[in-house]
Amino acid sequence: MYSTVAFQVASTINIKESKSHLSWNLMFHDSDELFYKVSDKSFVYVFQYGIVSFFNASDDEIARVFEEIKPFCTNYFAKKLSEIVAVQVKNDTLKVGFDSVILPSLDAEMIRLVMLNTSQSVALSRYAEITEDLLIETNKHTSFLEKKGKLDISGNNLKRFIGKVLNIKNRISENLYIFDSPPITWENEQLNKLNLELKITFDLTDRYRLIHDRIEIIKDNLELFRDIMDHKESSKLEWIIIILIVIEVVDMFIAKFFL
Repeated sequence: MYSTVAFQVASTINIKESKSHLSWNLMFHDSDELFYKVSDKSFVYVFQYGIVSFFNASDDEIARVFEEIKPFCTNYFAKKLSEIVAVQVKNDTLKVGFDSVILPSLDAEMIRLVMLNTSQSVALSRYAEITEDLLIETNKHTSFLEKKGKLDISGNNLKRFIGKVLNIKNRISENLYIFDSPPITWENEQLNKLNLELKITFDLTDRYRLIHDRIEIIKDNLELFRDIMDHKESSKLEWIIIILIVIEVVDMFIAKFFL
């Protein structure tokens, strides 16, 4: 029995710097991922979006990898979100369960798919927490608007909040490829079957859509807040113009009748 475990170690990991410093056998890489073979039965998978996944690694080995990865991390987390999947090898058997997978052999590409989907699941859990917090914060403003008929957030803070939401949306779109199958699965029926079953078991598609829907709800609320803020500023400007006109008229009246 083996295990795959994925950790959210940081907000991001510099893939280019990691590649130049890590010395294991690099089996696959692109601008977002590094897949290493550490030994005959041990693998490490590093993702740009802050995830590191391990296959058949001891706690001490995991701790050592964390120390090697740490210099290349942005916003390194002391408390790491994680998920674990048991992996069993059984001839002529390919089966995906809720928290376990049976593979016909210790095939590196099959192991990579298990590690990839486990990592995607951890990333979704992280983004689910972030978007839930954003939604709670947004709901506080809408509740205040309902009760008081006005907003309790300044224009500058509203702009920062909008920027935060848009950055999170961009990170999700850039880093998570829930709907994309790795190229290796296109020509291998067994790998494609494993990849699809992992996505279904981890419920990746529905979880991604839930996060996306939350972001859209938050965006709609923020756009309404911005419209209210713009209307408020516009009303202020109109009153300033009216007051200036009144002052000008009074000044003309005084100049005409008293001078």
